[in-house]
Amino acid sequence: MTVTELVSYEDALASYDPVMGLEVHVELGTKTKMFCGCSTELKQDANSQTCPTCLGLPGSLPVVNAIGVESAIKIGLALNCEIAEWCRFARKNYFYPDMPKNFQTSQYDEPIAFNGYLDVQLEDGEIFRVEIERAHMEEDTGKSLHVGGATGRIHGASHSLLDYNRAGIPLIEIVTKPIEGAGTRAPEVAKAYVAELRELIKALGVSEARMEQGQMRCDVNLSLRPHGRAEFGTRSETKNVNSLRSVERAARFEIQRHAAVLNSGGTIVQETRHFHEEDGSTTAGRIKDNAEDYRYFPEPDLVPVAPSREWVEELRRGLPELPRVRRNRLREEWGVSEHDMQSILNAGAIDPIVATIEAGADAASARKWWMGELARNANESGRDLASLPITPEQVARVTVLVKEGSLNDKLARQVIEGVLAGEGGPDDVVEKRGLKVVSDEGALGTAVDEAIAANAGIADKIRSGKVAAAGALVGAVMKATRGQADAARVRELILEKLGVTEG
Repeated sequence: MTVTELVSYEDALASYDPVMGLEVHVELGTKTKMFCGCSTELKQDANSQTCPTCLGLPGSLPVVNAIGVESAIKIGLALNCEIAEWCRFARKNYFYPDMPKNFQTSQYDEPIAFNGYLDVQLEDGEIFRVEIERAHMEEDTGKSLHVGGATGRIHGASHSLLDYNRAGIPLIEIVTKPIEGAGTRAPEVAKAYVAELRELIKALGVSEARMEQGQMRCDVNLSLRPHGRAEFGTRSETKNVNSLRSVERAARFEIQRHAAVLNSGGTIVQETRHFHEEDGSTTAGRIKDNAEDYRYFPEPDLVPVAPSREWVEELRRGLPELPRVRRNRLREEWGVSEHDMQSILNAGAIDPIVATIEAGADAASARKWWMGELARNANESGRDLASLPITPEQVARVTVLVKEGSLNDKLARQVIEGVLAGEGGPDDVVEKRGLKVVSDEGALGTAVDEAIAANAGIADKIRSGKVAAAGALVGAVMKATRGQADAARVRELILEKLGVTEG
C-alpha cells in the first residue's frame, strides 16, 4: 500500500478509536556492561569491547551491574512505580545474528518496577496521564551492518558484518499500559510522553537519552477499534523510532494505514514495521511473535535481585528535581505565563536557556535569543535547538555585548549568524565583520548633520512639532552607518540639533 492510498487522518478518526502501547528502550550510561566488565565506550574498533561473557561463550558466567540495578530503581521511582521486593532475570529465547547467545537476558513476569504513571503536558496545556505497566532490566544486542544494498537494510544486501561491542549494554525497557481515550490527539500524546520521559531520564542522570544516537528509542504499538467496541484491534509495532517528531509521524501514519486496510475489508497483520524518515511511512518487517513463542524461563546463572526497602527509600530521597516540578519553578522565576512556558518546552529551549543564564545572561535576554533568532534558524534548518553549532556560553556573550552597548539587536543577529556559520566565537565575528556599534559622538554627529541636510523638508516638520517624523532621519543615519549606530542616541542627537524637546 502506498502513501497515496491511505485514508485521510480525519476520516480514520471518524470511524475508529486508536489504542497505543509505547515501549521505550533506554541505554544506561554505566561504564561497564550489564553482566560483565567490558567497557560501554562504543567508539572503538569493531568487536574490541567484548569478552567470553557478552559473547556467550561456554563456561562464562554473568554478574549483575549494581549501578544498572540502581538506575532501574531510580527510573521506577520517578515513574511512580512500585519497586519489587524480589525479582529475577529470565532468558528470552530467539535467534538473530546480532545476538551472540541466541537468547537475551531480560526480565519477564517479575520486573523490578511496575504499576506506575507519568503525567504529560500537551501543547495546549492539557495534562494526559499515561499509565506504566512495567520497567525492566535487560541487555542490548550487537549491531548488524548490511553491505552491498542501496538502503543499508538486509533486503538487497550482499553480505552482513556483525559488531558485538554493543552486546550486553545495559537497557531499561519502559512499557506503557494500553493508552486509550486520546482520540485525534493520539500521535501528539505519543510524542509528548516520549519527550517527558526523555527529560525525566536526563534529569535522573542515568542516561544522556540522545535519541539520534540510539541511547533512547521507541517502539510504537498501535491498533484501531470501531467506535463503541470494547475489544482491541490487532496491533502493529513500529520498531526503533529515534526522534520525537518521528514518534508522532509513525503513530499518525499507522492510524491512516490501519483504517485503509480495515475499510477495504482487509485484516491487520500483527507484525513489526520499519519507519522511514524521508516520508514518514512504515513498511512490513517480520511477523510479531507472542510472548509464549520466546520460551521464557528463569536465568539459572543469576541470583534474584531483592532491593531492601531501606535502599529504595534512600534512592527515593536522593531523586533530583523532576522535570514538571522544575518547569513550574522556572516559570515562576522567569515570570512567564503557562502558555509561554509550554512554547519554550515545545521548542526544546529550557536547558539551553538555563545554561545561558548560568553563563551570565539575564533570563529575559536568554529567552529572547533562544526563542527568537535561534528557534527560527533551527526551524529553517530542520534541526533541534540543542544541535545548533552555538553554545549557551556564546549566546550569553552576545547578550553581554548588547547590554554593554557594543552591539544593538540588528548587529547581534549578524553575530549569531556568523557563529552559526562557523566563523568563530562572538568576539571573533565582531572583529572579522567589523560589527561594533558606532559610539563616537563626533562620527554620529556628522552622520546626523548629513541626514538633516539631505532631508530638509523632514527636518522642518520636526521643528514644527511633528516629532514622529524623526524616525525617517533615524533611518537615514542607521543606513549611513550600516546599522551600527545606537538608534536611541541618534534620535536624541537629531532632536538636540533641531532644537526640539519632547514632552
